[in-house]
Amino acid sequence: MDITSIFLDGLFAAIAAVGFASISNPPRRAYAYCALIAAVGHSLRYILLTMPSPLHIVIASTLAALVIGLLAVLLSPLSGTPAETCIFPSLLPMIPGIYAYKFFGGIALCLLNCRAEGDFMHYFFLMASNGMVCFNIIIGMVIGATLPIFAFKRISFTATR
Repeated sequence: MDITSIFLDGLFAAIAAVGFASISNPPRRAYAYCALIAAVGHSLRYILLTMPSPLHIVIASTLAALVIGLLAVLLSPLSGTPAETCIFPSLLPMIPGIYAYKFFGGIALCLLNCRAEGDFMHYFFLMASNGMVCFNIIIGMVIGATLPIFAFKRISFTATR
């Protein structure tokens, strides 16, 4: 793990977050906050996944989402937008696309490629394993990102007033 790969991870997450934010048409001042929050959150997840004793991707994604939620709540008064404006685009680069892809690939292989029970059980295991990881990452990200909104109601709900 070197500083260059951490920086590049954050840079690509920031670019993706700005792209996702542009779809929902927030105020222009929110783009920089979305980029910053996504870069910090995604870089943290990268660090947690590549440190000498790495965390599981579900735990790393949940902790990164918690940091994203905290940053969004704390920076929302500065941006003059609700925290959710920065949370959702910042979380989207962390969506577990490869696990979802492998989940649906496992379904297809179970249905189309199984001629024996052993093959079916192998593909069913791959489908179930990837599906559970994908589901738990998404649930962890939702919980991690929304906890700060409810924990800091005063900041979160008065940011735009």
